[in-house]
Amino acid sequence: MFSAEVYQNRRNALKEKVSSGIGLFLGNADASMNYPANTYHFRQDSNFLYFFGLDFPDLAAIIDFESGEEIIFGDDLTIDDIIWTGKQPSIHDRALLVGVKETRPFSKLQEYLSQAFRHGRRIHFTPPYRGEKKMLLEQLLGIRAAIVRDYASTELIKAIIALRSIKEPCEIEELERAASVGYQMHVTAMRMAKPGRFEQTLAGIIEGISLSNGGMVSFPVILSQNGQILHNHDHSQILQAGRLMLCDAGAETPLHYASDHTRTIPIGGKFSQRQKEIYEIVLNANNTAMNAVKPGVTYQQVHLIACKVIAEGLVQLGLMKGNPDEIVNAGAHAMFFPHGLGHMIGLDVHDMEDLGQNLVGYDDETKPISQFGTAYLRMGRKLQPGFCITNEPGIYFIPDLIDLWKSENKHAEFINYAEVDKYCDFGGIRLEDMLLVTETGCNIIGTRPPITVAEVEAIAATE
Repeated sequence: MFSAEVYQNRRNALKEKVSSGIGLFLGNADASMNYPANTYHFRQDSNFLYFFGLDFPDLAAIIDFESGEEIIFGDDLTIDDIIWTGKQPSIHDRALLVGVKETRPFSKLQEYLSQAFRHGRRIHFTPPYRGEKKMLLEQLLGIRAAIVRDYASTELIKAIIALRSIKEPCEIEELERAASVGYQMHVTAMRMAKPGRFEQTLAGIIEGISLSNGGMVSFPVILSQNGQILHNHDHSQILQAGRLMLCDAGAETPLHYASDHTRTIPIGGKFSQRQKEIYEIVLNANNTAMNAVKPGVTYQQVHLIACKVIAEGLVQLGLMKGNPDEIVNAGAHAMFFPHGLGHMIGLDVHDMEDLGQNLVGYDDETKPISQFGTAYLRMGRKLQPGFCITNEPGIYFIPDLIDLWKSENKHAEFINYAEVDKYCDFGGIRLEDMLLVTETGCNIIGTRPPITVAEVEAIAATE
């Protein structure tokens, strides 16, 4: 974990942003896979980690925004626990590591909150995303589990977003560590992208790289020849010469900061001419977007810049026709690029998405665009120094989407369906980097994994 001062400073900053009441922070519990004692690898709640740093189950904490009081609730291990887990420091000793002096047994949390209710205190909490948390909140607060998310505190959510959006130097160092592991994962995938190999073998090996560096993957590995399926977690195919393999994967550090890169590799080590042509358009969109990132620009604007680059490239290839600005305004490009340019990244791979994507990615000044494709843009608001975001344009040939739009004659003035039909077996290309917004522009976080045609072919040709 970070130093106690880091967590104390974060909690003090939060106290300045929330006017009154009590903040309730619930840590996560172990989650069972198929019977109670067989649990998934534990992952702490990110908001609890951010303010309290303790990375083990069955904890809760409160911050009194009026008195300044801070308490961690949790139970010390029994001898039965120690037999299975070994001896651990006391809750009190662990709390001191993050600058909290008062601890109480978990069973006292209900009593504490009931007393607060009797005095008319407001209880602030964030939206629960696990079923057991919804049930616990129902027990603690008397709000039905089915509707408890509706009672989450917008004031607390906005305060947390304001703090977590600007990454501290210690956080940037962690993101760089995550990116370094991600680099190893992607270079390994490039080297292994050989005909006759099983997709699952590659997916398992790169997941193992993350595990061997002390953290889980930051999300389930996406690795497939069917790169036109945006979040394809199926790894059941044998790699075939001449096809493209899309790999979207990232690592968590032991402190749970995430990486997220995507690369697309020619199976066998050499791009065909038409693969290279599409690849260069996506790479140009990636580089152009990166060059457009700077404080004061909205990421929605950067997204639309990338869309225009894609439209221009596809017009030059004869797959689209007309004016690129009009193409993007009409949303015709989204048949090939049906998602957003990127999202925030930090303790979560889609950072703070549990708090509500529109609150994280948008504000009163920048609203989501409802148009197909751009509607999936998770991050649209004005960029600030310290923001960490992903930059991931792509071009995909999705047969079902092509067939649907063609049957509807949709955007026929912009899409050359006769030429597009020739690409229905193409797959998809996505190229994703992690960016830190600086005072004057942006920097790539970590070492950029090989991305040019020459770089990727050179790595893919090796073992």
